[in-house]
Amino acid sequence: NVFNEEAQRARLPKPIFKALQKTIKQGAQLTDPAIAEAVASAMKDWAIEHGATHYTHLFQPMTGLTAEKHDSFINVGPEGLLMEFSGKMLIKGEPDASSFPSGGLRSTFEARGYTAWDPTSPAFLRETDNGATLCIPTAFCSWSGEALDKKTPLLRSADALAKQALRLVHALGDTGVRWVFPTLGCEQEYFLIDRHFQSLRPDLVASGRTLLGARPPKGQELEDHYFGAISPRVLAFMQDVERELWKLGVPAKTRHNEVAPGQYELAPIFERTTVAVDHNMLTMEVLKDTALKHGFVCLLHEKPFGGVNGSGKHNNWSVATDRGDNLLDPGRNPARNLRFMTVLACIVRAVDLHADLLRTTIAHAGNDHRLGANEAPPAIISIYLGDHLDKIVQAWSDGAGSSEQKGGTTSMSLGTAALPSVPRDATDRNRTSPFAFTGNKFEFRAVGSSQSPATPNIVLNTIAAESFGWFADELAKRKKGGGAADVEAAAASLIQETLRKHRRIIFNGNGYSQEWQQEAERRGLPNLRNAVDAMARYATEKNVALFEAHGVHTRSEVEARSHIMYEGYCKTIAVEAHSLLGIASTAVLPAAMRHQERVAASVSAASAAGVDAAPQQEMLRTLAHRIHALIASIEELREASDKGDHHHGAPRDHALFMRDHVAASVARVREACDALEIVVADDLWPLPKYREMLFIH
Repeated sequence: NVFNEEAQRARLPKPIFKALQKTIKQGAQLTDPAIAEAVASAMKDWAIEHGATHYTHLFQPMTGLTAEKHDSFINVGPEGLLMEFSGKMLIKGEPDASSFPSGGLRSTFEARGYTAWDPTSPAFLRETDNGATLCIPTAFCSWSGEALDKKTPLLRSADALAKQALRLVHALGDTGVRWVFPTLGCEQEYFLIDRHFQSLRPDLVASGRTLLGARPPKGQELEDHYFGAISPRVLAFMQDVERELWKLGVPAKTRHNEVAPGQYELAPIFERTTVAVDHNMLTMEVLKDTALKHGFVCLLHEKPFGGVNGSGKHNNWSVATDRGDNLLDPGRNPARNLRFMTVLACIVRAVDLHADLLRTTIAHAGNDHRLGANEAPPAIISIYLGDHLDKIVQAWSDGAGSSEQKGGTTSMSLGTAALPSVPRDATDRNRTSPFAFTGNKFEFRAVGSSQSPATPNIVLNTIAAESFGWFADELAKRKKGGGAADVEAAAASLIQETLRKHRRIIFNGNGYSQEWQQEAERRGLPNLRNAVDAMARYATEKNVALFEAHGVHTRSEVEARSHIMYEGYCKTIAVEAHSLLGIASTAVLPAAMRHQERVAASVSAASAAGVDAAPQQEMLRTLAHRIHALIASIEELREASDKGDHHHGAPRDHALFMRDHVAASVARVREACDALEIVVADDLWPLPKYREMLFIH
């Protein structure tokens, strides 16, 4: 169901096909209108043959989701109804932009917005029982040309990286490379619960997470769910998901049970980053749609259940060339691999200089429940290299870099002749590290499961581009005659200085430990413990200058996104507050009071019968105390929520109030509700419990 290279070759004239492939594979600009006309005609015929009646420009506004407006191919001409789709219709659409977040880039009454065809991401068909729709990946901008989406800056950042990485590779002597691009593989974690449970949980419907719920008698402590046998019902769902993804061109590869009960993971094969981001957005939609068909609900929130592991989206990022080389492949002898050590030094420098900006890309209300909670990386950004690579970095820092001769891979015996020797990777996995080197890529583990991967990769591409460009500039200054030996000597010297200066960002230990918090502070690394603190760093002068220098964002676009971050945080907390107020006031409190009536009646009956009712009386007093605590916390949340709804300060001040008062009050209401859940009669409790939602599949 993809208008891919095979379909294009079969349906397009050879010159048109070659021009389109040059754009897709080398980033060349399409300038001839005839190309768009030919592609549109072939795409329309292909789509109609596959049952399509409508087309849509699929774009990614700053909601973090996808958006679409469907138009039919039908038009009325002199001879009646026609099936029409022109090059102009392919290249540009005009959806109403007035209701999408803009962060002040445009006024509400300025409704015009444009979608622009992204030829690098293939068009595809989404099928339903009643037909199919041609989906055309696009960018989305305002009438004035400012980016109102996540795709446009992602494409810009990939261009910036390509430009600077190509300069660097050529400066190192590899002039045969014509194009460089970032690659990505997004591991997607998610929860499944029975659909009937969600319909009985207003908090899940409204906010995507349970705002109350006592711990079940069994959670993940037996560690029996991770990589466990997949239940038949869940496996049937996974198989349907994979079939649908494969039809859409998404290279789904891995499926397994995750750590928490009811939690699972799907991982794809690596692709070009700009396509991989589109595919991850598609993956989340397919997961949710397919779950409903199997009687499930797919929960993508970072922390849908308290007390068990949350979900992330491990962002596996690397850089490749048009010749198929991975610039982060260390080879058999990484210490002597000058290109690898150069790229590694650049990325170490980039993350050290821009750790604050990288942290902002994962800053949102949902991720605050997960980061650093002994299940996900801490909020302190650091790099994990593993012992072997760390020794190489240390040797380079000390000036003895290329003398390290040991290869990166060894084998280990398992102590029995029946089992083969197993190759041992050069690095172990460190799940406490937010940015870990894992063989031939960096895994940014702190990305949240519900968020678009576009923003983290925009920043990764941009900071890498900055460091690649800096290294290329420095190399040009230092090489003497320009011969291979001069280039190698200059690069080696620069690698040594760079690693020595920025080695503070490398940490191979336990990121959860208190000692690391103290050590990070001594090193001067930023520790932005929550989303609101992190958001304050996004639009700093340093970061605005970085984005502008590489053409990724204008100042107004950066400031708009900062505003949207705060606004999104405030709205999320407000939704949770209103949802919990309703549940606590109209469901939990009445149930607790009915239970109190039962206990009081039991105490009265026992006392009337002359039975010692002291234990029941103590139970009644405890229950009354917990009900009083709930009533007080509800009133506190109601007052804080009302003030939050009518807050008129600056976006950051509003977010601070929501964090310090509203979110804190939500936590206290939850504590009071959970204390009642474990004592109120089961037949009176109005909501499905964790023991049901997590284990009944």
